[in-house]
Amino acid sequence: MSTAPPRRRYGGLLFLLLIALLAWTLSSDAIRIPDRWNPWAPLRIDDAPNLLTRFKLDRTSADRVACRDALAQAVLRLQPVEDRSTGPGCGFDNAVRITRTSVAVGEAFTLSCRAALSLAMWERHALQQAAQAHMGGRVSRIEHFGSYSCRNLYGREGGRRSQHATADAFDIAGFVFEDGRRIRVLGDWQANEAGSIATAPPGAPEVSAEASFLRAARDGACDWFDAVLGPDYNAAHADHFHFDRGPARICR
Repeated sequence: MSTAPPRRRYGGLLFLLLIALLAWTLSSDAIRIPDRWNPWAPLRIDDAPNLLTRFKLDRTSADRVACRDALAQAVLRLQPVEDRSTGPGCGFDNAVRITRTSVAVGEAFTLSCRAALSLAMWERHALQQAAQAHMGGRVSRIEHFGSYSCRNLYGREGGRRSQHATADAFDIAGFVFEDGRRIRVLGDWQANEAGSIATAPPGAPEVSAEASFLRAARDGACDWFDAVLGPDYNAAHADHFHFDRGPARICR
């Protein structure tokens, strides 16, 4: 008679016991682990990201109170808004009205707490770093197409609701730098160093600093949002980045 099944069973039980012991050890402070490396410690926006940061972000995003507590650390000018249903599949829960992030944003917009938290993480850990690396300056204003909108994907009459319908999405059209330089997704995504569209043959100038910045900003958002869509995705996103916290995981 084979002894393999009992061994596998005992091995599984031992693994579960070890996980439970680890969880108890961390939660009871039997062993003191720095908060940055403790998966059950609160998310800190200013902490340098590590392998646990995305786990903490997702865990915090799913908790109404924890999300608000984490968002209070962000450099955001905001006001909580009441939960609201505006139609079938439309409305928002645990949302905030944002009049300024770490930069100017023009018209105020409404985002769910979890999307606002991702926006704060992106600005803190990706946006300005990309701006400095590729443009040698800092972003002072984000130009956007808004957030909440009770509509279906691509505005179609049929089909499922967009993440905009629950205030979980934000569309960015461009950026303005402290020195007045303006970079737009529509005009600068494909531009090469000569200012033409980047479809030139091999040996042509590399993409411009503006295009490199936009790509770095897009790539950085993929660490903090679930779906990040831009001109490489389809023609509907040729003029903006779409960032959302939703069920889909895609970065294009």
